[in-house]
Amino acid sequence: MRKASARSSSSRTVAAKLSKLGIRRDLDLVLHLPLRYEDETRVTPIANAPPGLAVQVEGTVRSTEIVYRPKRQLVSRIEDSTGELVLRFFNFYASQAKALAEGATVRAFGEVRTGFFGGEMVHPRFRVLLGSTPLPQALTPIYPTTAGLGQGSLRKMIEAALARAPLDDTLAEGVSKALGLCGFREAVDSLHHPRPGADEAGLSARTSPAWRRMKFDELLAQQISMRKYYRERKARAAPPLLRPDKERCHTAVLVERLPFRLTRAQQRVWKEIEGDLAQPHPMHRLLQGDVGSGKTVIAVLAALRAVENGLQAAVMAPTEILAEQHFRKFSEWLGPLGLEAAWLTGSQTRKERESTLAAVASGKTPVAIGTHALFQEHVQFRSLGLAVVDEQHRFGVAQRLALRRKGAESHQLMMSATPIPRTLSMSYYADLDVSVIDELPPGRKPIVTKLADSSRRVEVVGRIRESCAAGRQAYWVCPLIEESEQLQLQTALETYATLKAEFPELEVGLIHGRLKPAQKAQTMAAFLAGSIKLLVATTVIEVGVDVPNASLMVIEHAERFGLAQLHQLRGRVGRGAEESVCVLLYQKPLGEAARSRLRVIFENSDGFVIAREDLMLRGPGEYLGARQSGAPLLRFADLEKDSDLVEAARGTAEVLLRDSPEAAERHLERWLGGRADFLRA
Repeated sequence: MRKASARSSSSRTVAAKLSKLGIRRDLDLVLHLPLRYEDETRVTPIANAPPGLAVQVEGTVRSTEIVYRPKRQLVSRIEDSTGELVLRFFNFYASQAKALAEGATVRAFGEVRTGFFGGEMVHPRFRVLLGSTPLPQALTPIYPTTAGLGQGSLRKMIEAALARAPLDDTLAEGVSKALGLCGFREAVDSLHHPRPGADEAGLSARTSPAWRRMKFDELLAQQISMRKYYRERKARAAPPLLRPDKERCHTAVLVERLPFRLTRAQQRVWKEIEGDLAQPHPMHRLLQGDVGSGKTVIAVLAALRAVENGLQAAVMAPTEILAEQHFRKFSEWLGPLGLEAAWLTGSQTRKERESTLAAVASGKTPVAIGTHALFQEHVQFRSLGLAVVDEQHRFGVAQRLALRRKGAESHQLMMSATPIPRTLSMSYYADLDVSVIDELPPGRKPIVTKLADSSRRVEVVGRIRESCAAGRQAYWVCPLIEESEQLQLQTALETYATLKAEFPELEVGLIHGRLKPAQKAQTMAAFLAGSIKLLVATTVIEVGVDVPNASLMVIEHAERFGLAQLHQLRGRVGRGAEESVCVLLYQKPLGEAARSRLRVIFENSDGFVIAREDLMLRGPGEYLGARQSGAPLLRFADLEKDSDLVEAARGTAEVLLRDSPEAAERHLERWLGGRADFLRA
């Protein structure tokens, strides 16, 4: 009984370690592909072993001893007909010392180093040969693993899974041939058991035919999952939001009353959204537009369309500053139409909050605006018809879905000022309809970006003095310190004190994430009114701050920021008619990655170009914010290098879903198991 219990406990321990690697089933083991390979198919004579390269040697043990200087170590000397080699172990077991007995025949694999006493291998992998032991017929795969799970154990489990798991092809032969892909079984076999002389460069660079097949299959599973969800959503029912008669058409009245004309891009995008909302199934559309392109007015029009149809709209923003700005804009545009918006914020008194919640629950207030507080359980809507999520990539999947579920089956409009490169959009947003505002309103002057190293700080300070003396306002953005929020706050306070002393003639304000909501609101109101001339800020101003008179921004330690952040911050200026300047103040020496980022932001103002460069520099995981996106990231495919496979997978997914839904399901099960829901963000 005790043995059975021990076996059960051991199995649970192994299962927990496998789970850390994302392995729960045989097919997960099959798809746990090697990082690299080692060649144990041949033996290199000791005299010919090149220094610095991993090779396999075979020899007879001449002597083995434990030495204690300079520190305890096991030293074994082996020899073959060409020479002698030392095997050195700093961490070892008594069983290893015993195995390396004098006269034993040993095969050792490792990197040969030349030392004072000749060649040696430090901590080689070795085995003692008993009788005739043939060499392996394939390269030895080295797999990604975790502490306590050795390569030998993992290889045995993978071999057993390969024997048990179904490896039949989910693609019709004609599809594979048309795309120039090898079969699935062939790809799996050549990746787990590559023969000597195989295309080792292609295996390492993941460009071999086997790797291309695995990348395609991974992309295909992602596409099937998302397109399947897209079709399911189109089959669900939602209230169609129709354009009302002219007398009750708030949207038409608002467009007429706007102090500006909608750009062609805004008109096109509104037409797309209007068409979606009129359908009897839920809209799930992503609205992309660069900083300052005019997404908010489109969100107001969409919210009005819900109100015109007797339903409510909710607008969710990631920060209180952005939520407050939306509240101001919505109130400015809805007020003259006799409609009111509610703002749910942490700075409200209990009485104010209860009054707002009651107005939303009764339907008296048709539009509610807030941060993540909007999706908490106690927030009830009488009839939610539209959920608008701004800067959608900053919210987790659960948060976005919780808001949408406040309505029986509400329409959803997601907005992002972080443009999404085409390949990323095709891959991670294949379940969405996408609209793009690809032009800025007329009269906007491009923002001039300047690079200055910290030795020119005095010059930069002088520039601020001139700008504020001329009646303009400025931002000074404090350095990003990811390791410590406390340290970042301290830096902001120090910068504020320094600049306050530097500019005794100016009203200097300070805003950071640790301020109480009421203090933040008060500071931003004073800056908007023009009484604060210079605003010292952390990245809380990254989104949603719209002060047309602010025409100068200094970003200190710009080398610490990501490209998307720099572009978003820079977009806080350039909102008025005056020429605006963003100074990127950096500290020497610059690392290669920081230099690349600053070069991109200096040379480009187009958010889509910056987004593409950002994707290339960071990869999709960081770009999406993996923890927030909820989507399992691609393990094998590279969206930039394998863009042709993304296109092919998209087309194949549509064909499979239409003509062979059973094969599509099998493919999805093979690659995602029960995790397909994560892609429905």
